[in-house]
Amino acid sequence: QNACEKKSFIFLRKELPVRLANIMKEIALLPKNLIGTNSVNQVNDWYLKSFEEVLEFEKTEPTHENLLVHIRNRHSDVVQTMAQGVLELKESQGGYVEPSLETSIQYFLDRLYMSRISIRMLINQHTILFGGNEESKGRHIGCLDPACDISSVVQDAYENARFLCDQYYLASPELVVREYNNLDDTLPVRTVYVPSHLYHMLFELFKNSMRAVMEQHDNATDNLPPIEVLIVRGKEDICVK
Repeated sequence: QNACEKKSFIFLRKELPVRLANIMKEIALLPKNLIGTNSVNQVNDWYLKSFEEVLEFEKTEPTHENLLVHIRNRHSDVVQTMAQGVLELKESQGGYVEPSLETSIQYFLDRLYMSRISIRMLINQHTILFGGNEESKGRHIGCLDPACDISSVVQDAYENARFLCDQYYLASPELVVREYNNLDDTLPVRTVYVPSHLYHMLFELFKNSMRAVMEQHDNATDNLPPIEVLIVRGKEDICVK
């Protein structure tokens, strides 16, 4: 709430080059037949271009919000493009990839996607706080909600996943939420979090769960077992199951 734009910018111009360089180094260590695909080359070019642009304003004042947004938007299709690169690799090898190579690729993808999330998080937080964005108003601090209501996000994700399930299967399982706050059982479970991140995770889990329920019960429309969600707050952490 008392954030300083200059300090935030100084942190970004030091941190972003490091994170971009780290992932570029990992891309360079990928198997040659994967690096050689058009899609992976495209991803590498995006990171190289962003790295060069970040270096350009390393010694400037904090007036480059548009450049940060441009860098963030450039990487919007990284997930799909990397997935296409893996498909291109499999096609070039007749659909078969050695288990050891597949494990190495999965390890790299996990690190790539975590790095991408962290970079987008840093850029979003800065641009929302200092870019005159309407999202920075209200109780939110940038993209963070200091009192994120877990149960409310669960309900939102369920309702949207249920809409898709109803459209496809003409029915959907109900939701049963149990919530336990061991710190104060009179209050709902709230925490400091990015609501959009939690929503996306829950939305995907609900879609998978609903599909499993519907297909396990032969697309029945009656007597479907509910999807159960357990939210527990302990002394040190929060668990959503």
